[in-house]
Amino acid sequence: MNDIRQLALTCRDAARAVARLPTDAKNAMLRDMADQLLADAPAILEANAADMDAAREKGIGEAMLDRLRLDDARLAGVADALREVAALPDPVGMVTRRDTRPNGIAVERVRTPLGVVAMIYEARPNVTADAAALCLKAGNAVILRGGSEALRSNMAIAASLGKALERAGVPAAAITIVEDLRRETMVALLQLTDIVDLAIPRGGEGLIRFVAEHARVPVIKHYKGVCHLYVDASADLDLALGLLVDGKVSRPSACNALETLLVHSDVAAQFLPRAARALRAHGVELRGDEATRGLVADVVPATEADYDAEYLDLVIAVRVVGSLDEAIAHIRRHGSDHTEVIAARDPAAATAFVDALRSAVVMVNASSRFSDGGELGLGAEIGISTTRLHAYGPMGLEALTVERFVVRGEGQTRNLHR
Repeated sequence: MNDIRQLALTCRDAARAVARLPTDAKNAMLRDMADQLLADAPAILEANAADMDAAREKGIGEAMLDRLRLDDARLAGVADALREVAALPDPVGMVTRRDTRPNGIAVERVRTPLGVVAMIYEARPNVTADAAALCLKAGNAVILRGGSEALRSNMAIAASLGKALERAGVPAAAITIVEDLRRETMVALLQLTDIVDLAIPRGGEGLIRFVAEHARVPVIKHYKGVCHLYVDASADLDLALGLLVDGKVSRPSACNALETLLVHSDVAAQFLPRAARALRAHGVELRGDEATRGLVADVVPATEADYDAEYLDLVIAVRVVGSLDEAIAHIRRHGSDHTEVIAARDPAAATAFVDALRSAVVMVNASSRFSDGGELGLGAEIGISTTRLHAYGPMGLEALTVERFVVRGEGQTRNLHR
């Protein structure tokens, strides 16, 4: 596996060049990348169409096809995300703490680039641009190992971004695409502890577990997004219905889509028939407990496995609960620490819900679909972490830096007495 090691070494050399770029140069480069993507749209969309055709021939499911698909609007969204990253404050060099100790030394904590970030992802060609933009803005280089389904799309996007790198005088290896997609090559990459500073997998639970189990480098991950909406007894039911439909229907293949609906028994008879009609109008299949089936006809009986499932499709599990505490207990048992939502007018219920759960994102009367780096003000998102390390929740620029100590003195010594 010397080839992947050499690729990574070349990327590390490029990372040193990126780390030296001033903020203005990085921002100009990112804006140039956005313009170049749109200029290269015909070639990128042609490559994506070839990937889509090949994926359909393989019988790839609709949820994965949706993640793979690019069109003019989505590509424009990717370019806009690059511009948003360019407009964000540069975290590199940011002083997060400043203190003068009694002996006179000045202590600062300063954000500095990680170095080399390895992105392991599946059929998400937008990640190629998003990850490159965020890593470069944070002063890092990136190694991109996408899925075979999106290889043509990823290479076309990387080639487009590379033109802007060249114009900025940055080594092309700052964005390194891994074309050898064998599993053993990925494992070799994940064990380069002397070169790769962080690995971030994005994709299905199987891929993420594979990365976590085989990596020797640090890994930031989330296995799946089993996101819940709890409709409290105090909820505005019209508001709750809007949160439900948006959270389940607007993009069911996203990891921030709702997978389970919990409804307080005091409002279940009012809410569930309305909810079923609204969801079924969009083709959603309901799988419910006995109480749900007593209120809504033709609901598929739910199993415990249904409440653990990340469907990524037009399917939702439903349960009637007798209290807020019962809803919290259900989420603790079946949730994935991703995103949870409560619909409630009672501030005490909302506060209790927020305080009781340790999920990376908790929403009060807002859609789960806002659990996204761009929507939360981070710009393009490189991933969502449910790993309690230096980053937790949607990850933007600051999550791609670390804090180090910079100490300034005037000759102070600790033990030497003159």
